[in-house]
Amino acid sequence: MRPSIHVVIVNWNSGDQLAECLRSFSEVAADAVDILKITIVDNASVDSSLAQASAPGSLLPLTLVRNAENRGFAAACNQGAAGAAAEFLLFLNPDTRLMRGCLEEPSRYLQDSANQRVGIVGIPLIDDDGAVARNCARRPSALALIGHSLGLDRLIPRLFPPHFMVEWDHAQTRTVDQVMGAFCFIRRSLFLELGGFDERFFVYYEDLDLAERARARGWSSVFLSTARAFHRSGGTTQAIRGRRLFYFSRSRILYVLKYFPPAVAAGVIAASLVFEPLARTVHTIASGRPAEVKEIGHGFALLWCELPRIVRTHLRLAHAEHPAPHAV
Repeated sequence: MRPSIHVVIVNWNSGDQLAECLRSFSEVAADAVDILKITIVDNASVDSSLAQASAPGSLLPLTLVRNAENRGFAAACNQGAAGAAAEFLLFLNPDTRLMRGCLEEPSRYLQDSANQRVGIVGIPLIDDDGAVARNCARRPSALALIGHSLGLDRLIPRLFPPHFMVEWDHAQTRTVDQVMGAFCFIRRSLFLELGGFDERFFVYYEDLDLAERARARGWSSVFLSTARAFHRSGGTTQAIRGRRLFYFSRSRILYVLKYFPPAVAAGVIAASLVFEPLARTVHTIASGRPAEVKEIGHGFALLWCELPRIVRTHLRLAHAEHPAPHAV
């Protein structure tokens, strides 16, 4: 059966990268797949990225959704996938470019009867130099998250394993805990079963959370080494380092509140709020980048201000998912 795919691209001030991404669909024209729709969800961009994308997108089955405000990556992905009829969904970053086989290979892999409990597939993502990015990650322990907050994952990786599997060359197909959301190929039926991305995660950790929930239902994630695509890491967020740091730290707090016991989560959160700003400041100054200290302060000031709302939202949703038993 010829695979069908619905592609979702979330755009936010991506400049000329979105147009380049759309032009790259010509590279997969020979793939034996049907691209039923490409949905671009724009999160209130103020640059010319949508205007630049109009020409290369004119011959594609393109649908554009414009948000009046930035709703975040997870929510925009859910918008783009709504009403999809294809067998598979591909969540694709605008700073990626497709290459021959990168749609057909994951499709055929998931259609193979030997892989019927594989739900999510990622592929090698290469950079400008042709190097393969370390884009598979492991399930983080509380100790590993604290180590990441303090930069210990770079100093003592055996004790504090990095989130991404930097020690593995990504040259083989294998089951992994998580593949990166920049190219996330998933069965549509599974995405519906999971209820899509958890929209509490504005950006970051939403792909890990999706993989965690899939695993809990008996589905695995696989890194497929036989196809590849280009990815410019951090392409749309480099210019906002302070806010990027805020969103990353916020999502980490949401993750530990969702998956760890309260006492353990409190320890990770304390490390994030108190010790991480100090560790980042020392490292930044020692690295000769004192101008970035202001961005660190800005990011963590936002996080402290947001903390009460994060906790209230978590408690409300946790109560809704696991209500207290009625009195007898």
